[in-house]
Amino acid sequence: MVRRKGTRKGMPLHDLTLQSYATRIANMDTPMQPLNVTIKRIDPTLPLPTYATAGSVGFDLICREDTEIEPRTIELIPANVIVRIPDGYMLLLTMRSSTPIRKGLLIPNGVGIIDQDYCGEGDELRVQVFNFREEAITVKRGERIAQGIFVPVARVSWQEVSEMGTGRGGFGSTGA
Repeated sequence: MVRRKGTRKGMPLHDLTLQSYATRIANMDTPMQPLNVTIKRIDPTLPLPTYATAGSVGFDLICREDTEIEPRTIELIPANVIVRIPDGYMLLLTMRSSTPIRKGLLIPNGVGIIDQDYCGEGDELRVQVFNFREEAITVKRGERIAQGIFVPVARVSWQEVSEMGTGRGGFGSTGA
């Protein structure tokens, strides 16, 4: 691991090399290496995010307040938590697999990416959804709506060149 000078929130800053990134994933053993994450609930009467089963990869996020989504519109559903993303990770938000069928909702761009510096007061996680049905949909307070997954990330150092060599034909060149 290559360390840089400086700190972020009192912790050392460091860049991940491809080797350290691969090692981090290969050595990941959830019961032995829990990822300690700082979290704040907006409404403390609602539960913290939980994993539905022992084999769940993502933890469930719940709706903080009843939210109505009109047909063919985009809305933000408050998820009740502010999360401090650990260094070297991002938080990926995605729909629960049953949400499109049960509710007619999708995340418009497929996933939500929560950056490490989105963690201050007022930075409640919100799930952006699109209602693809022809009727309004209500997501009730306390209802599981999306999942969060912590994903290791690497910062790149660009090595600009003037040529890249022979191409293979461009976008869509391998056929359907």
